[in-house]
Amino acid sequence: DGSYGEGGGQVLSTSLSLSCIAGKPVKIYNIRSGRAEPGLKLQHLLSAHAAALITDGKLTGAELGSTLLTFYPGPVRPGNYAFDVAFLKSSAGSVGLVFQTIAPPLFFAPERSFIRINGGTHVEWSPPADYIKEVFLPAVSAMGISAVFRNPLVGYYPLGKGEIEAAIEPARTPLAPLRVTERGRLLRITALSAVSNLPVTIAERQLDRVRSRLQRESPILHIEGNLLEAPSKGRGTFVFILAESENIRAGFSALGALGKKAELVADEATDELLRYLKRSGAADRHLSDQILLFMALAEGESVVTVSEVTNHLITNIYVIEKLLPVRFELAGKAGEEGILKVQGIGF
Repeated sequence: DGSYGEGGGQVLSTSLSLSCIAGKPVKIYNIRSGRAEPGLKLQHLLSAHAAALITDGKLTGAELGSTLLTFYPGPVRPGNYAFDVAFLKSSAGSVGLVFQTIAPPLFFAPERSFIRINGGTHVEWSPPADYIKEVFLPAVSAMGISAVFRNPLVGYYPLGKGEIEAAIEPARTPLAPLRVTERGRLLRITALSAVSNLPVTIAERQLDRVRSRLQRESPILHIEGNLLEAPSKGRGTFVFILAESENIRAGFSALGALGKKAELVADEATDELLRYLKRSGAADRHLSDQILLFMALAEGESVVTVSEVTNHLITNIYVIEKLLPVRFELAGKAGEEGILKVQGIGF
C-alpha cells in the first residue's frame, strides 16, 4: 500500500522485537508466501540472527528462502554489536528493517548499547536513514526513548555497502503515553536533495522541482533547501522532505533510478507531502505503524490521529495484540484518516 516495508518483513520485525521484549517464543509461518520469491531474504534473515544475538536466543528455520521461522529468546543483553546485511552474499537489503527489529528491545536493556549495521540505507520498501533520524526517533523521544543516530555512508541498490550507527540509551520506564491529536502550526518544510558519485546538477534539478511545486501550491510556504553530495560506495540519488509542525514531524522520500528523471524523483516525494498537508491527521502514513509497539508498552492511554490508515497499520495491530495483553481502538477505514487509541501495559 505504499508504506515502508512489505507485509512479511514487517510481521517478522514486529514479532521478533516483541518476542525479545516480552521473553515469549514466537513461530512465524507462511513468510512472504505468494511472492515470486517467497521466504526469508537477507535482511529478514539478518534481523532474526540479530535478535538471537542480542538475547542469546535460539532459531530454527533461519535460512534463505525459509517460510517458517521459530525463535526462542533469552534475556536482552546490552553491548556493542555490528551487523552486515551482505553476510552471506552481496546485498543492498534494508538496514532500517534490522534496526527496527533490534532497537526496541535494546531500549529496554539496563545499559547503553552501540550498534552498527551495513547494507542498504536508501532502498525501496524501507524507511531511509533520514526518516529514522528525523521523524521516528523524535516521535518516540517524548515517551522516554533516546538514541544518537548517524548515517556516515549511504547505501543504494544494487551495491548496498551503506552504514548506520546508533548509540541506544536505556529508556525511561515505564514509557510515557503518546498523545498527539493535532499537528499544531506548520513550522517549516526542509527539502534535502542528495546525489552520490553523480553530477550535482541532478540534485539541483530535484531541489528546484520541489521548490517550484510547493511554491505553486502555496506561495506562503517557506521551503528550506539543502544539497548534499552524500558519501557512498555506489551511485544514486534521493530526495527527503521533512515537515515540522509544533507537535509532530512527518517525512516523505523518493529514490532515483537508472533512466528516472530528477524531476520525477522530486515529484514523488512532493506528492506524498502534499497529500499529507491536505489532511489533518498528525502521524504520517509511515510513522503510524512504527509507533504502535511503543504505545502498547507505555503506561496509560496513548491516542494519535493518523493521516491514513494503511494495511501495515492494521497488520501491526494484529501482531502486537497476539503477543501483548492490549487491545487497540482504530477509528477509520483503510485509505482514510483515523484515530488510534490503546491502553498501554506500563512495561
